[in-house]
Amino acid sequence: MTGILDGKALAAKMQAELTQDVKTFTPTIGRPPGLAVLMVGDNPASAAYVRGKERACQRVGIASFGRHYPAETTQEELIQVIDSLNENDQVDGILLQLPLPEHLNGVALLNRILPHKDVDGLHPYNMGQLLRDEPAMQSCTPSGVMRLLAEYNIDLLGKHAVVIGRSILVGKPMGIMLLAADMTATIAHILSENIPDLTRTADVLVVAAGCPKLITADMVKPGAVVVDIGITRVTDPAWEKPRLVGDVDFDAVKEVASWITPVPGGVGPMTVTMLLYNTVLSYRQRFSL
Repeated sequence: MTGILDGKALAAKMQAELTQDVKTFTPTIGRPPGLAVLMVGDNPASAAYVRGKERACQRVGIASFGRHYPAETTQEELIQVIDSLNENDQVDGILLQLPLPEHLNGVALLNRILPHKDVDGLHPYNMGQLLRDEPAMQSCTPSGVMRLLAEYNIDLLGKHAVVIGRSILVGKPMGIMLLAADMTATIAHILSENIPDLTRTADVLVVAAGCPKLITADMVKPGAVVVDIGITRVTDPAWEKPRLVGDVDFDAVKEVASWITPVPGGVGPMTVTMLLYNTVLSYRQRFSL
């Protein structure tokens, strides 16, 4: 019987632990941890993600400094905002919600965030530390995947991992983290040749391509662990309302895999939880807690 890697349950467990940490440390420090989420424009998906992050902050007891800016906000205006938050002693973490409007230079803005406040793990310093296998802020989604695999005692040592996706947000750091866990890691992408041949070699298959139901049952090695990071809102005349689907054909693949993440309820809740974790980590490091 295939096991479900329940990210929702693990996220609830971790958030309960973070809530207790915040309650313990706040009286000593005189303030709770603070997170600033910056959103530019009116992307509906981004707005939903930001609302979810703000609700999660409220549950855990993290002070939210969320700010929403119009799409026409300039690069210089955002630089000033980030500089101000860098200097704000009430703010331990800064997250710039992606994607940004096309006229903005997202890389330059992300690089403006101080590394110890970069709770998305995207600053070059933090990425470099990850590559060197040294402590730093780590990207939320791949670090959430690693926590999920650890929670279910998935044996990674010496096994082969295949990651489908090469983004700086997920695919690349995911491959590095799996290598650090003593796996052999292959990173492929949607333009890679012979994807089915690659995926059938994977003991652990991680898919972050943004292509609904890209992975079918015949592309999965029997007994493999399948982690689906993709999430797309799909409509169908037969459905009453749109549904969220992953990059993996869940119903078919669960008959082949030993473990699998659902969509939703798998990696998504872990991404938000690791954002909270990184914020509390920054807070604790600042005050040597």
